[in-house]
Amino acid sequence: MSHVAEAESAGPESEQPELNRVMGPKLLLLFIIGDILGTGIYALIGKVAGQVGGAAWLPLGIAFAVAMVTALSYLELVTKYPAAGGAAVFVHKAFGIHFVTFFICFTVMCSGITSASTAAQTFANNFAKGIEWEASTGAIMAIALGFMVLCMLVNLRGVGESVKANVVLTLVEVSGLLLVILIGVWAMTQGKADFSRVTVFESPSDKGAFLAVTAATSLAFFAMVGFEDSVNMAEETKDPSRIFPKIMITGITVTGVIYILVSICAVALVPIGELEKSATPLINVVQTGAPGIPADRILPFISMFAVANSALINMLMASRLLYGLAKQDVLPRPLAKVHPTRRTPWVAILFTTAIAFGLIAYVTSQSKSDVVKNLGGTTSLLLLGVFAVVNIAVLVLRRDSVDHDHFRTPSWLPIVGSLACVFLVIPKLSGRETDEYKIAGWLLLLGLVLWVITWFSNRALYAKKTYIRDPDHFED
Repeated sequence: MSHVAEAESAGPESEQPELNRVMGPKLLLLFIIGDILGTGIYALIGKVAGQVGGAAWLPLGIAFAVAMVTALSYLELVTKYPAAGGAAVFVHKAFGIHFVTFFICFTVMCSGITSASTAAQTFANNFAKGIEWEASTGAIMAIALGFMVLCMLVNLRGVGESVKANVVLTLVEVSGLLLVILIGVWAMTQGKADFSRVTVFESPSDKGAFLAVTAATSLAFFAMVGFEDSVNMAEETKDPSRIFPKIMITGITVTGVIYILVSICAVALVPIGELEKSATPLINVVQTGAPGIPADRILPFISMFAVANSALINMLMASRLLYGLAKQDVLPRPLAKVHPTRRTPWVAILFTTAIAFGLIAYVTSQSKSDVVKNLGGTTSLLLLGVFAVVNIAVLVLRRDSVDHDHFRTPSWLPIVGSLACVFLVIPKLSGRETDEYKIAGWLLLLGLVLWVITWFSNRALYAKKTYIRDPDHFED
């Protein structure tokens, strides 16, 4: 018997049903757009404008370019290896080092769950504002936890239901941004806009122009993340090698255009100082452009749908990421258990939801004035580190051939992408806030503790087998 057969017969995944392939091109496109749109643009446009003034479109454009270059690397890998697990699986195939693989997995998972937890809290705050309720901290936390339970139930029911819910939520959140754009255009025709602000660059007094742009780009990148989540849906997508390239490129382009149009409308209608200080900047844009529309009653509910979509997709992806890694024995095998009737990774779903509960309790208890900025910046910081490694992995894996056609990005683009991501991570170059590195440091320390626990739980397997380059194959 070959080593491959031994590994397959020995693992519990041989008894597990395959994931259900329910996603076609339209669902995948809405999934990608819905995952990228969300908390970032609804909450951070004012913070980006505060870094560079009216030229808020510039860092968004740079973030779009970096995201597109990295997405092309992801496309080569996902069409070459269409399996759940995403960046962690790709990095493990390239380097075969369990420690590195685990940290990539943990970083991506942590960024997704942290983002979802923050979205849940934002959902609760918008709910309270929408119904004009002065809710206590405990009530806000209860609403956020209840929302996460709802996400868990949708996730447990099945990816088909999750993706269908994503379609509805994506259409709602896109309608909110289109409302901002349409009101902005109408206000401009009425002479209410000041286009001179769009080209005015203003940086904080303690930063030069260069650091201001890089700091704003580092923050704006949070609004562009989400495209990487879609690769975890490879096992639930119909013919992924064929449809992924054009759908991912289209999805990123659509969101990039929407972001730039929203940023232009925002800075042309609302003074930069007012935009930066506002916790709900897009509501200010609509109120200024069309005072007769009760934006303060409409947009909170649209924002709820937007952040709900982000939370649902992030939790969906976190569970699929754990499922994919557990199948490869990088994480404990129980996380790969699939429900016999719903065909969903139920143990991974419960595990990620439990972590989200802890994060929601922590975030809600904090009194920091800029939680969204700190957590958004930390999320982009962690993912930029992952993207730098993925861009290198795509070049390393060029030596590995497969028996089917796949997308291939130009060799120079992963090099540019890796350098750009590293640049936006380095403190003195990126202009990031110190708090973001502190949060990331504590998260990585937690990751180290979990890695030790994982190593001991799998020590029997490690003692008998050693992974070689393809983690599906073993040698004694």
